[in-house]
Amino acid sequence: MRVRVRFSKLGKVRFTSHRDVARMWERALRRIELPVAWSEGFSPRPRLHFGLALSTGHESEAEYLDLDLDEAAGLDVDLAALPARLTPALPVGIDVVAAAAIPPGTPSLQAVVTSCSWRIEVVGDDGRPTEAEVGAAAERVLATSEIVTTRTRKGQDVTDDIRPYVLAVTVAGPSTAGIELECELGTSPRGLRPAELVAALGDGWREGRVRRTHQWMQLDGARQEPLPVATPAPHAEARAS
Repeated sequence: MRVRVRFSKLGKVRFTSHRDVARMWERALRRIELPVAWSEGFSPRPRLHFGLALSTGHESEAEYLDLDLDEAAGLDVDLAALPARLTPALPVGIDVVAAAAIPPGTPSLQAVVTSCSWRIEVVGDDGRPTEAEVGAAAERVLATSEIVTTRTRKGQDVTDDIRPYVLAVTVAGPSTAGIELECELGTSPRGLRPAELVAALGDGWREGRVRRTHQWMQLDGARQEPLPVATPAPHAEARAS
């Protein structure tokens, strides 16, 4: 039995690496004694399958984890109550907002997610950018047909056209330290990092606070989330602050 979990990562815990978050989940699952299935072999591990990795320092309202439950014991797990059981076992800032069983043979999160929505703060090294400046830069990026840049992937420099990954960019308004953008960035085949988009907007700008708000997949021609949630967990922001 495979269960998909959606969780947020907000506040100071955003500085925790993807690997450390995986360890946090393993400890939380042991604490609540969830009957997770284990791999075979010399060093068995709980069968957990994470979605797209979130860069250290970024927040998220839409992280996903698929976990395999023991076939027999897993049938007795109350999935509706699972978020309330898991959240207290996790560090402050990580809140489980939804959980549901998924059918056998469902493709992995890594395979099905095609884009992500972000809120990206643009800040300047030599003064705060204006809303007009950032808006004009966003329009320029959307109007161009090609943005060739050199990106580092797995320790090697790769020249790539990142324009196909820029699906939408709009100015949301001023933030504490700069100007905030709402963006949708493609994830396949390589994906575009928020910092790479900000670098394409103009010299002297860099990303400030970054939050992933949605992950999207295409199913039967329609865009949807891997596990929708009606409203964010009301306690998530309070726990994260």
